[in-house]
Amino acid sequence: MGKKVTKAIFPVAGMGTRFLPATKSVPKEIMTLVDRPLVQYAIDEARAAGIKEFIFVTSKGKGALEDYFDHSPVLEQELRRKGKNELLDILKATNMESGAIAYIRQHRALGLGHAVWCARRLIANEPFAVILPDDVIAAETPCLQQMVEAYEETGGNMVAAMEVPPEAASSYGVLDLEEDRGSIVKVRGMVEKPKENEAPSNLAVIGRYILSPSILRNLNKMKEGAGGEIQLTDAIAQDIGTDNPVHGFRFRGQRFDCGSKAGFLQATVAFALARDDLRDDLSRYLRDIVQLDKAAE
Repeated sequence: MGKKVTKAIFPVAGMGTRFLPATKSVPKEIMTLVDRPLVQYAIDEARAAGIKEFIFVTSKGKGALEDYFDHSPVLEQELRRKGKNELLDILKATNMESGAIAYIRQHRALGLGHAVWCARRLIANEPFAVILPDDVIAAETPCLQQMVEAYEETGGNMVAAMEVPPEAASSYGVLDLEEDRGSIVKVRGMVEKPKENEAPSNLAVIGRYILSPSILRNLNKMKEGAGGEIQLTDAIAQDIGTDNPVHGFRFRGQRFDCGSKAGFLQATVAFALARDDLRDDLSRYLRDIVQLDKAAE
């Protein structure tokens, strides 16, 4: 039995240019999906997986993100005075205890691998998770929790993976499979953003990882990869064939790319329809839109 995964890195240093002008003053990670910021979904998923220490790799202009996890005594007191206990419970779920959360600055945008490397001193010699808040996953059992349970069997390194159409492969890191055991696959290679006709499979890596500390040593080499950036995929690939094998994990759930406007809107509709307090009104509205479209045809 290896060490438990209790630390997670959240790379949130990006400028969110695809969501301008909103992200001119609001960090993308606290844009709301229904009524919760994107980062809250990531935190809740991490907590469900047993994560105790939360490490955010940030950049200039992310002060609102840091403030989000702070306590708000005045607001809490007002809710308590008005007897709004349900809202008070929701608010308390956003608080982080002192010492549970840390912020590291990434001063230059050198890629995901570099962002993870920035947190190396807080990881030391332990396995750790990496969660990209842009990837929101709707699942009965949270994705990272599924991975932690599978990781207890495999050890080494594990990446969340999903099947993508050939024309989408160039947007992902793609796995070259040595052995396919269903939910868990053993990896013999990884290719970052391959051309459509060069992808070794249709199994793409998405924003959930459980990694060995050896990955941080690999990142020390600071080798540039695709796009001139330091790619996390390249550092993981270096562990293939070592004592820290690499496995892909086919998670159960639906992933939404909330780093894109279309994905963000799709997630908003899906999560709203899953809510008892919103489903009926939204369903009626969507039916009305469909009927209007049909009438216009």
